[in-house]
Amino acid sequence: MALKKRNKISAAFSMSSMTDIVFLLLIFFMVTSTLINPNALKLLLPKSTNQTSVKAYTSVSIDKHHNFFFETTRVSFSQLESMLINKLSSQKDPCISLHVDKTVSMEQVVKVMNIAKNNKYKLILATSPE
Repeated sequence: MALKKRNKISAAFSMSSMTDIVFLLLIFFMVTSTLINPNALKLLLPKSTNQTSVKAYTSVSIDKHHNFFFETTRVSFSQLESMLINKLSSQKDPCISLHVDKTVSMEQVVKVMNIAKNNKYKLILATSPE
């Protein structure tokens, strides 16, 4: 009496689950890459070869039209100090990242530096790599 196997093993490999995983990874990396750069202002930063390892808690930007931005919100210079004090009052060692377009006069930069000095904040001048 000849016995036959009822279950045949298929040698084919289904790629549908693999493509699902690839698409999920693609979506994940696309979403997380948009979170990397919170400062969305277009500025031509001065060039430098030095880098700092200090992590800034907030950022202040000055564009080529002398507009002041607290993080990404446009503010007047008179509002800037109070907003910085509100944001950094609970921080142990507050640090500000200053993003300034390279066409901005030094007078505008010194205004923000004076705010940092008067409130004993550390200030980092952001530059682009050479």
